[in-house]
Amino acid sequence: MIRNYFKIAFRTILKQKGYSVINITGLATGMAVAMLIGLWVYDELSYNKYHENYNRIAKVMQSSTVNGEFGVGEYMPLPLRNILQTEFHDDFKHVVIASWIGNHVLAYGDRKITKTGNYMSQEAAEMLTLKMVRGTRDGLKEPASIMLSSSVAQVLFDHIDPIGKIMKIDNKLSVKVTGVYEDLPYNTEFREMTFVAPWELYASSEPWIKNTGGWQNNSWQILAQLSPNSGFTTVSKKIKDLRVLHLPETAYSKPEIFLHPMSRWHLYTGWDKSGKTDGRIQYVWLFGIIGVFVLLLACINFMNLSTARSEKRAKEVGIRKAVGSIRSQLVGQFFAESLMVTAFAFILSLLLTCLALSFFNEIADKQLSLPWNKPFFWMLGVSFSILTGLIAGSYPALYLSSFQPVKVLKGTFRAGRFASVPRKVLVVVQFTVSVTLIIGTIIVFRQIQYAKNRPIGYNREALITVDMNTPELYGHYNALRRELIETGAVIEMSTSSSPTTSLQSRQIGFDWEGKDPNLREQLGTVAISHDFGKTIGWQFIAGRDFSRDFATDSSGMVLNESAARYLGLKDPVGKTVKWNGKPFQILGIVKDMLMGSPFEPVYQTVFMLDYNWASVINIKLNPQNSTNESLKKIATVFRKFNPGSPFDYKFIDQQYASKFAAEERIGQLAWGFAILAIFISCLGLSGLASFVAEQRTKEMGVRKVLGASVFNLWTLLSKEFAFLVIIAFIIAIPASYYFLENWLQKYEYRTNISWWIFAVSGIGSLMITLLTVSFQSIKAAMVNPVKSLRSE
Repeated sequence: MIRNYFKIAFRTILKQKGYSVINITGLATGMAVAMLIGLWVYDELSYNKYHENYNRIAKVMQSSTVNGEFGVGEYMPLPLRNILQTEFHDDFKHVVIASWIGNHVLAYGDRKITKTGNYMSQEAAEMLTLKMVRGTRDGLKEPASIMLSSSVAQVLFDHIDPIGKIMKIDNKLSVKVTGVYEDLPYNTEFREMTFVAPWELYASSEPWIKNTGGWQNNSWQILAQLSPNSGFTTVSKKIKDLRVLHLPETAYSKPEIFLHPMSRWHLYTGWDKSGKTDGRIQYVWLFGIIGVFVLLLACINFMNLSTARSEKRAKEVGIRKAVGSIRSQLVGQFFAESLMVTAFAFILSLLLTCLALSFFNEIADKQLSLPWNKPFFWMLGVSFSILTGLIAGSYPALYLSSFQPVKVLKGTFRAGRFASVPRKVLVVVQFTVSVTLIIGTIIVFRQIQYAKNRPIGYNREALITVDMNTPELYGHYNALRRELIETGAVIEMSTSSSPTTSLQSRQIGFDWEGKDPNLREQLGTVAISHDFGKTIGWQFIAGRDFSRDFATDSSGMVLNESAARYLGLKDPVGKTVKWNGKPFQILGIVKDMLMGSPFEPVYQTVFMLDYNWASVINIKLNPQNSTNESLKKIATVFRKFNPGSPFDYKFIDQQYASKFAAEERIGQLAWGFAILAIFISCLGLSGLASFVAEQRTKEMGVRKVLGASVFNLWTLLSKEFAFLVIIAFIIAIPASYYFLENWLQKYEYRTNISWWIFAVSGIGSLMITLLTVSFQSIKAAMVNPVKSLRSE
């Protein structure tokens, strides 16, 4: 019996090829979108779970309120680690002090590579549960040691066993390889940690760490693993006042130390001014909802077409009952057809997901794959397919099987005035979701473009930076600059403590005439060389640049516009600002340089001369020369001054573009899902239009005989669908405005929501609807009335 159900179901699917293709394609597309979003959401929620102590690890952070603004930072003072280890040893199993992951030159023999890594306390490998390929997790207990990831060990040592080999870090630290660990996965915060060396080695090699190791210097990160009987909230309450206790003068800012669990690192990365957490969790919710709605659109299509076609099968039901079929057999038959369609759709969705996965990974910056070997994946997919099949098949199975054969076969059966109302409601729901996605996508891209068009205060074209990782790059400024310019490939060169795309230092201790005694000042500080302004092309609005002609410029200072406003000085050029008691004369004011987020106000920043406090070399390429040829010439000069390191550089325009990566990624994904949602909606609309045209064939024949034109008939069939889309558009306007206005509030520098966005979305949706319906409408209107009325 069951075999016959599926045999007849298969024949029915083949008989109705057009509707079957629409049903299967639409449902498969929706399933594929849901799978991709489901994989993305799962990856986001499972971030950092690679580490076995995931539920016990936390980052030590501190909050404060300065000048009425709440802020949270992960930069911590060095002495805090010792306090946590000694006074709270019962609460912590491990307390790890660490530098920040950055580029370093690794060398073994003639092989030299630049890789990202970190300096951490010796317990780090055990706390992070690094999976060791060679050696043990105790490798960092040796003072001059290093642990490498498998890929880095392979590049440096090839097939040689690296354990016990001596190599160098940044051409200055000789270390012994004591361990090789498995490459960390892409969905962990430590994925770029391709090596780890002891913190003690780093601290002993950098004297400035000892000189600035007090409670006032917040420069390091502290990670901790709780003891089995401790909780994050309880321990946070114990340690929250440590900063005030050891640095009472900070009480004005109400600083509080707290633990931020690893389970929240990725999804809750920020705090608003009221202290509420936010971050990527909002995008997890957003795309989760989009996935559900796109899948819902596909299911609506399936149900709409299933119910629409089922009404034409009323006579089939009557005949089957007349020849002896019982209701349960008809129910089984309709369910079999529905389940077979969903089964085909599920198989096709797997194929579509496989084809789209590499493209999706590129856009989403993920390394996702289908979990073929996980039973839960198959259980979820099969369960959903069965559930969808049962819901979509429930109408024909339960409603049509209840018809009385006498009424059906006599032709006295009518579906009723309101039989199409559920389908119309579902069409409105479909297009409400589609229009909302279109409006949302336009707003996202408009916000990105708004920030991109913002003035940045310098010229980033043909500008590159080189990290000063090795000691060989220090102490040769004039010689290096002269030889670079002599190549003809370089217009100018300078050094700075921060690249133009990142403000890496904020300091206190400033004083000036007329300063508000209640103001707790903080200024961004950038140390530069004399040629910095000419290299980046900053723009003065008052005063002058640093000059070698004035020896007193070593005690000079250049302010950006925000700093000038922050100080509140009238005609600030020539005025004196003290920093930690040392007087600095304001030489000039430059236009605000956008060094931080393009979606936030420019931070008040001062620039001072200091050749020793330098971390990057800024180079302005000659635009008259080929970039590739210029880089080759520059590399030759760098090999002369820094022979033990590869020449690694970054283009500033690419670094600046990366600031928009997260928003552009969201926009591209939303745009893709919006297109698919429209595609699915149009598929269903096309099927319904075909069904309506088929139902009204005789009516249209009569109208045509009575003189109706093709345009009249097209209007007759199209206006109903156009009206439904207009209703959907009216519903989508307030819904999309509410959510998007809230989304924009997270950006201090944001665009506005203009009326034309809604107009374009509405008109676009209406045009797409009319184009979709027009094919079926015009096709029906062109039919010869003799053919449509032949049977009357």
